Amino acid sequence: MAEKVFSLWVFLLLLHPVKPADVATPLLDGFSSGFSAAGNNLTLDGVAAVESNGVLQLTNYDTTMAPGHAFYSNPIQFKNSSGEVMSFSTSFAFAIIPQPGKQGGDGLAFAISPAKGIPGANAGSYIALFNSSNDGNSSNRILAVEFDTYMNAEYGETDNNHVAVDINSIKSNKSAQVPFNLTSGQVIQAWINYNSPTNQLDVRVAMDSAKPSSILLSDKVNLSEILNESMYIGFSAATGLFTSSHYILGWSFNMNGEAKSLNLSQLPKIQLPSATGTKKNRKGLIVGVSVSCALAVILLSALTFYIVRRKKMADAVEDWEHNIGPHRFPYEELKKATRGFKEKELIGSGGFGRVYKGILPNSDTQVAVKRIPQDSKRGLQAFISEVATIGRLRHRNLVQLLGWCRREADLLLVYEFMPNGSLDNHLFDEPKSILSWEQRFKIIKGVASGLLYLHEEWEKTVVHRDIKAANVLLDSEFNARLSDFGLAKLYEHGSNPSTTRVVGTLGYMAPELTRTSKPTTSSDVYAFGALLLEVVCGRRPINPTASSEELMLVDWVWEKWAVGAVLDVVDARMEGKFDEAEAVLVLKLGLICSNDDADVRPSMRMVVRYLEGELELREEVAMPYKKKGRGDGGGRSTVEFEDYTQSFPTTSSVYDVGGRHIEESPLW
Repeated sequence: MAEKVFSLWVFLLLLHPVKPADVATPLLDGFSSGFSAAGNNLTLDGVAAVESNGVLQLTNYDTTMAPGHAFYSNPIQFKNSSGEVMSFSTSFAFAIIPQPGKQGGDGLAFAISPAKGIPGANAGSYIALFNSSNDGNSSNRILAVEFDTYMNAEYGETDNNHVAVDINSIKSNKSAQVPFNLTSGQVIQAWINYNSPTNQLDVRVAMDSAKPSSILLSDKVNLSEILNESMYIGFSAATGLFTSSHYILGWSFNMNGEAKSLNLSQLPKIQLPSATGTKKNRKGLIVGVSVSCALAVILLSALTFYIVRRKKMADAVEDWEHNIGPHRFPYEELKKATRGFKEKELIGSGGFGRVYKGILPNSDTQVAVKRIPQDSKRGLQAFISEVATIGRLRHRNLVQLLGWCRREADLLLVYEFMPNGSLDNHLFDEPKSILSWEQRFKIIKGVASGLLYLHEEWEKTVVHRDIKAANVLLDSEFNARLSDFGLAKLYEHGSNPSTTRVVGTLGYMAPELTRTSKPTTSSDVYAFGALLLEVVCGRRPINPTASSEELMLVDWVWEKWAVGAVLDVVDARMEGKFDEAEAVLVLKLGLICSNDDADVRPSMRMVVRYLEGELELREEVAMPYKKKGRGDGGGRSTVEFEDYTQSFPTTSSVYDVGGRHIEESPLW
């Protein structure tokens, strides 16, 4: 009878946790042999689901950019009567299986959160815990122990196989490399212990049922300053451009006591990929192949007819397509997402295609789908460049390419959706709202950070070649995201760029390009200088309708600088509400970056340090701006303004070395 009463007490406690006293109180061990009886005790969202055999699947590798959460349904009391976080312990078994033949996704995390599901969190590198706007905010009140399987250099990560402690940010507080492969598909058990008197958080991992004596990661952190009195516990994972299936097979948790270690042999099984398989598997394989061959003979005629009929509609695959990373979407999925590419979903258009807003049917993720027409000039070349370049880049100030699709000559690129559109729509042509100085300065610093990543922090040097306001997109919080990598060039760090056709947008093109035909990081800096000036002034780099004094924005700003009236160029629509010191700093940087002499321009690392206040930009640094000349003497191509007035600034012009205009086509 006593045993029955105790069992009933544990069951009620699982459903309705009481405020614990400062003594050991068992809380959660009902999932120690799987999640078959999870019932109302587990809250799932995103793509998370409990399989019929009791395995909790947080994500699947067939779905990109999808979050998965599984949280214990009832909040847990974490603080005692003195307001201190009590000791706790948890153990769980997990397995990570990447998409076969491809780089794995971003990993999973055990999380303690003030809310179930963590609303507003982004997939991909944020692993459904944070987003670009709240990452690093102390108000998040989130502690996560992350099992990371993708290296994000921008977060200071040095490998793709580590455990990390994340506090209110995806940038880890501390990390340690795991001595075995987290993405092997093998079942791994993790133990997390927090000792309240010493503020010590310890993490252990093993491919075994027994808890190891050695600690893999130990971090000293006072959780009383981070966690609320009542919190939710659970798991978070997400897929990004690269995907993995993330599984939890068992879980136990305890406050003020040791969590129960899991017996891995008693956990439900998952289907793991195997190169050789057991004898039983091989026997089944032989039978399966035999049956398949028989069916193939019977259906051969029908299949041949079907293939011939569908050949024109098939998504053609060429050799280069096998060597690129981003997810390939089925054409029908993108057609459904954009409601058949309806005009109502159109959000932009240009010579390189039409852009549609869409919602991916499997994840309800908002996306922007660029459809490049079959007769687009240089369309396939730009398409390949975009996929091969941005598909492997990850930075908070770059628009993320989610995937692509090629169906005959119909080329589709899928990006994360930017609700506030492009920067030029907020600066020119009577925008609906005027950007504040705070928004403009944040945008400037964001673009600078993205360019620094491209020039110096990625594995190769990336020269964007088309930096302009139209290619700076804004997310819901007006954070800047550099986009459109169709003209980008890559080369090894320290090597000399090769000669190529001169491309870019008039007003942003460095004068040396028409002499050398070599795009460099310095030519990107020149374009960034033009962007700085137009963000501060609210004017285009070239304005054919303006007076001769104001025709070229950089010249006009220089003249105002020379007579000590540089603040006169600041966008009057802000009605004087701006930080004068910051405005002068940006104008100085705009002038020095726009210098005709490439050797005088600063690197993007220097620019970022100036903008962050780490270095002082002395007045004499900007003074050597003085131009070498105009027209042919200055190395510029001579083009009549009337040739591009209607499409400026969203025009990409191509020149040969002699400066002769040979092609132009608007870009989205």
